[in-house]
Amino acid sequence: MCALVKVGSKRLSSVLSSLNSLSLRRFCSTLAPGSIHPTAIVHPNAVLGQGVSIGPFCTVGSTVKVGNGCQLYPGSHIFGNSEIGERCVLMTGAVVGDDLPGRTLLGCNNIIGHHAVVGVKCQDLKYKSGDECFLEVGDNNDIREHTSIHRSSKSSDTTVIGNNNLIMGSCHIAHDCKIGNNIIFANNTLLAGHVVVEDYAHTAGAVVVHQFCHVGSFSFIGGGSVIAQDVPKYMMVAGERAELRGLNLEGLRRHGFTAQEDLDQKPANSLPKNIHA
Repeated sequence: MCALVKVGSKRLSSVLSSLNSLSLRRFCSTLAPGSIHPTAIVHPNAVLGQGVSIGPFCTVGSTVKVGNGCQLYPGSHIFGNSEIGERCVLMTGAVVGDDLPGRTLLGCNNIIGHHAVVGVKCQDLKYKSGDECFLEVGDNNDIREHTSIHRSSKSSDTTVIGNNNLIMGSCHIAHDCKIGNNIIFANNTLLAGHVVVEDYAHTAGAVVVHQFCHVGSFSFIGGGSVIAQDVPKYMMVAGERAELRGLNLEGLRRHGFTAQEDLDQKPANSLPKNIHA
């Protein structure tokens, strides 16, 4: 625990070491809806909705807007020009936003997991200090522990996360990605910059997707795969350099497709370029 954080005249580490486990649980659960713990740092210019609960050792910056019914668990932080929709939850250690030009926008009913980092500066060396950068996240997303999601690399673009997505632990979504709706990313799925993932796509664990690749809707990527080309919709791919393995039959069945249904009437020349042969 950081020894530089102080509570009154005592260091945080000494305060916590003086508490047994039962006392610590009570200390971290004293909030009622609409309360701010006395150890939290909330800037007077921050805008808080009704029923917002802010736990111990949290930080809320000067240009932050927090919607009704949000919960900030101990040690979570919101920085920069960030707007959090109603009923969002930031678990312990979560960080949303950054003190950069631009904005981080979260919709409603999102969960930001333990020590996840959402809406910070990208890792693209072409990003110029002082440029605006943006992240927009929709509603009902479960973003699990240690995930990182970065803002765009330039003011003319935006990193976008849609609605109803499950992003499991230790995933990474880089600058300028466009993520649709109802997607499942299993643990350690890593997306480089400018990747597009369409609705209902699903990855298994430890998947790497090269920059600018396009992953089609209802597709499935097998565990440990490296995606260096576009993945057509409805397909299942797998491999160290992933290859087509056939239709994603199980995924299609789960989403109500029938054996008789014509999956795609597009001619071959309308498919994305660089698809797997």
